[in-house]
Amino acid sequence: MLIAGVDEVGRGPLAGPVVAAAVVFKEGFTHPGIKDSKQLSSKQRELLVPVIKAAAVQWSIVSVGHRRIEALNIREASRLAMSLAVSRIIADLILVDGNVPIVSTITQRTVVGGDALHVEISAASILAKVFRDNLMHVLDEKYPGYTFSKHSGYPTKSHRQAIAELGPCPVHRRTFQGVKEYVVWNSKGPKEISFQAA
Repeated sequence: MLIAGVDEVGRGPLAGPVVAAAVVFKEGFTHPGIKDSKQLSSKQRELLVPVIKAAAVQWSIVSVGHRRIEALNIREASRLAMSLAVSRIIADLILVDGNVPIVSTITQRTVVGGDALHVEISAASILAKVFRDNLMHVLDEKYPGYTFSKHSGYPTKSHRQAIAELGPCPVHRRTFQGVKEYVVWNSKGPKEISFQAA
């Protein structure tokens, strides 16, 4: 039996995408190092990525961008990301982290706190977290001043202060509290924000 775990990361940030990953292992697979990504250091997560990819029967990672998040809302964008990740793998059962089912033709089971209970979901959370963190490092270079590489877009004090001082950059989620207050709107919707690197 092939069991897939699916998880997402990036619901809470004020910038960047939400990322979901799906990982398929043969039933009975175990690994002592693969656990909830939040319990691991960034270095431990990075080292586990090739281990997970080598051990997995299949895996996939999907990113749903900030504009799609604005259009759908973060809950539905997260569900979409997980559904898309699952659509790219084959399994007999999907373990979905959380209590909200996703769109899939494969039999699924929701598991609250699943990233700490099932190795399949733990592995998915690690792949999603590392992928998103690496992406935020790239965005930090493209949009300096917000220190995305330090907080990955989460609403830290320094991030909020940077938004207040610089205004939102093109990858900020314009419908989120902490960003929308600084977006200039006109009759046609949000005014395009031009960003000039320092």
